[in-house]
Amino acid sequence: MYAVIETGGKQYRIMQGEVLRVEKLPADVDAHIQFDKVLMVGEGESVQLGTPVIEGASVTAKVRAHGRADKIRIVKFRRRKHHRKQMGHRQHYTEVEITGISVS
Repeated sequence: MYAVIETGGKQYRIMQGEVLRVEKLPADVDAHIQFDKVLMVGEGESVQLGTPVIEGASVTAKVRAHGRADKIRIVKFRRRKHHRKQMGHRQHYTEVEITGISVS
């Protein structure tokens, strides 16, 4: 069974037991969280779509860790103008493990 959920402005296709990194969530490590914005649930050939979400469907997950991603370098450069600007960014994330998908 798989599902498509939305969190942090992004959509993820998930399955039970999968580990994924999402935008930082306000939860402690080893806490259980629940995603209620389930957009689609599928198992084999049967697919259930929401309009826009499936009522009563939820995905439970366990928070494994918090962290910061690798640094992304941003360089702005204008040729022949003696202009060069360099910045960096490290995005915060929460690593979660999917423990269950339920549709009622």
